[in-house]
Amino acid sequence: MHHPPFTYAREKGRSFSFLGTLMTLKAGGSQTNGQFSLIEQLLPPGFATPLHMHHSEDEAFYILEGAFLFFVGNEVLHVEPGAFVFLPRDVPHAFRVEGDAPARLLQLTAPAGLEQGFIEMGEPTTQLNLPPPYTPTPDEVGQMAAVSAKYHVEQLGPPPEQLWSVNSR
Repeated sequence: MHHPPFTYAREKGRSFSFLGTLMTLKAGGSQTNGQFSLIEQLLPPGFATPLHMHHSEDEAFYILEGAFLFFVGNEVLHVEPGAFVFLPRDVPHAFRVEGDAPARLLQLTAPAGLEQGFIEMGEPTTQLNLPPPYTPTPDEVGQMAAVSAKYHVEQLGPPPEQLWSVNSR
């Protein structure tokens, strides 16, 4: 099935809060024949993902604002606006927002599908700013692990110590 071209203006798309971040889906599998998804993320300072590994898709990030530390395999990468980071499937990774200001990035995932997991775990919102800080309950952590597994993402543990032991530039 062929899908028509489309566009979303700045601050348009399907927005939802997810773990204290704001995600705006710019393109999902239903619009791209399952080829990719594109999500704009607004993240609070200090936000960190758990160590995890995707088994079904590759991820790419383009940094729009702010600084990040990415832990990829055994490497720690310090990246700033304009940087591009490619994370192939089956490689453990995590990232953390550096500094004291929010950060923004574009996340491209190929093939599409993972965006549905974020939507399933998130809360729809029309507010295009950061949601309040969020700490999941133990039950919610278990639910997130189950949803992650459904989308072929393996949760490997908390954010790696390397994300805190590296001196920021």
